[in-house]
Amino acid sequence: MTLRLEIAGAVAVLTIDRPEKRNAMSFEMWSALPGLLGKVDADDSVRALVIRGNDHFSAGADISEFTTLRADPAGARRYGAAVHDGERSIAGLSKPTIAAITGVCVGGGCEIALACDVRIAAVDARFGITPAKLGIVYNATSTKRLVDAVGPSWARQILFTAELVDAATALRIGLVNELHPAEEVVARGLALAETMASRAQVSVRGAKAIIDRVTEGHLDLDTDEAVHALHEASVTSADYAEGVRAFLEKRPPRF
Repeated sequence: MTLRLEIAGAVAVLTIDRPEKRNAMSFEMWSALPGLLGKVDADDSVRALVIRGNDHFSAGADISEFTTLRADPAGARRYGAAVHDGERSIAGLSKPTIAAITGVCVGGGCEIALACDVRIAAVDARFGITPAKLGIVYNATSTKRLVDAVGPSWARQILFTAELVDAATALRIGLVNELHPAEEVVARGLALAETMASRAQVSVRGAKAIIDRVTEGHLDLDTDEAVHALHEASVTSADYAEGVRAFLEKRPPRF
């Protein structure tokens, strides 16, 4: 297995560990993502997830498999379904996700990064989504996530040209949240995850669920019962009681 999941306290770290291929994702790796993310979701001790590479973030799908596992239309559909299911398992995680990006973040690697809630990148990182070099139409769900991040005009440029984007441009267009020296990226991602893990989880997970409903176009402010349930759960939660008590006692809350 070339994906490594480690849990330290409230933060889980998923490392893409295939340096000889610049962390290119194989069919086996894509297929393993739902199970690994399921473990993170089911572990109540875990409050945030960081996804990183061991040098590069990921050069994308393993192109060498395109002449074997994707050699015919049926194989291409099966492969595409595995990529989609892997991406969905990240995007659908109930807990905050942070991509700590160094080196190249291209194709499927960018798809993984965009599935995360927050992207922290190295100042020399490079980004690209390259299906236009392969005769593939990029998955519609992932295209929407790209449009949500950078807007339709930049999404068009990225997808139509398949050219790489430097880190400064990625920050300017909203593809990433922050830039740091490469040697500080993982530490910053872990620190951000620890901060999120220290906050009221009823608030963090409620915010994530509502943001997802907004971006998916499912939010109705007047009639959305799911959102009303989230608000009701918060005001009746132990987190709310502790937050108010800590405020009145002038001390940090212990969630």
